[in-house]
Amino acid sequence: MREILLQAIGFCFVIFLGYLMKRIGLLSKADGGTLAIIIVNITLPATVIVSLASVSVSGTLFFLLAMGIILNIFVILIGGQISKKRSTLERKFQMYSMSGYNVGNFSLPFIQGFYPLAVPFLLMFDIGNSVMLTGGTTVLIDKIVGSKEETTFKQIILSLFKSPPFTAYMVMLVLRTVQVGLPVELLGILEMIAKANGFLSMFMLGLYLELRLPKKAMHLVKEVLAWRYLCGAAFALLFAFVIPLDPLLRIVLVVLSVAPMPTFSVINSVKAGMPEETVGFTSSASILISLVLMTVIMMLMG
Repeated sequence: MREILLQAIGFCFVIFLGYLMKRIGLLSKADGGTLAIIIVNITLPATVIVSLASVSVSGTLFFLLAMGIILNIFVILIGGQISKKRSTLERKFQMYSMSGYNVGNFSLPFIQGFYPLAVPFLLMFDIGNSVMLTGGTTVLIDKIVGSKEETTFKQIILSLFKSPPFTAYMVMLVLRTVQVGLPVELLGILEMIAKANGFLSMFMLGLYLELRLPKKAMHLVKEVLAWRYLCGAAFALLFAFVIPLDPLLRIVLVVLSVAPMPTFSVINSVKAGMPEETVGFTSSASILISLVLMTVIMMLMG
C-alpha cells in the first residue's frame, strides 16, 4: 500500500512540476504539443514493442480488445440518452467526454510500475479503444445526433494506421501470432527509450493542465464528469464482483473503468465547436479525479 501511495504522489509531483514550469513561464502549453509528438511517435511505440515482444497471443487478449470497443459504445449510448434535451453541441460534448480511455499517456505509466505483467492487457484494450477514438466514436455520435457529416470506413482505417502506436500494436500482434521474435539488441535499445514514456506523459499532462473555467459552463462540466464516473463505477463494480476474471485481468479492467478522458475526446469536442477552455478544464479535472480513484482502487485491490 505504501508503494502505491508513493508512486501516486510521484505522478502528482511530475504533473505539478509540468504545471509549475508553465505558470512561471519557463515552458508553455505549446511545449506540451512538442512532448506529445515525442511520446506518440517515439516513446509510446517503443513501449508497445517492448511490452508485446514476448507475449503469447490468447483469447484473453482478444477479449480485452473487444472490451475496448464495447465499453465505449455503452457510454456513448448512455450519453446520447441522458442528453436528449440538450443542444446538439452539448450532446456531442457529453458523449465525447463520457467515452474513451486515456491508456498510453496515463493508465499505462500508472499501472506498469506495479504490474509489469499487466501491460499487454492494457495495450490490447487500447487497440479496441483506438478503433473508437480514431473514428468509431465520431460515426456513432453523428448517427445519434442526426448529423449529415459522414466518416467512412476507409477514413477510419487510414486514421488508425497514421497512428504510430496503433501501427506498432498491429505489427507486434501479427509477429506474436506467428511467434516471430525481435533481436535482443534492438529490444535493449527500445527498452531504454520506453523508460522515458511515463515521465514525459505525466509532465505533458502538467503542461496541458487547466484550472480555470467560465462559471456558465460549470453545471454542464459537473454533469458530464458525474455521468462519466458513474458509468465508470458501474463497470468497475461489474468487473470486480460480477464477471469471473483472472485476478490480474480484474485489476486492469477495474482501473481502466475510471481512467481519464483521452486526448482524442478533447480534440473532437473542440472540433465540434465547444470552447477550448471548457474542454481543457473538463480534461484536467478528469485527470485529477482519475488519479485519486485509480490510487484508491490499487490500494484496495493491490
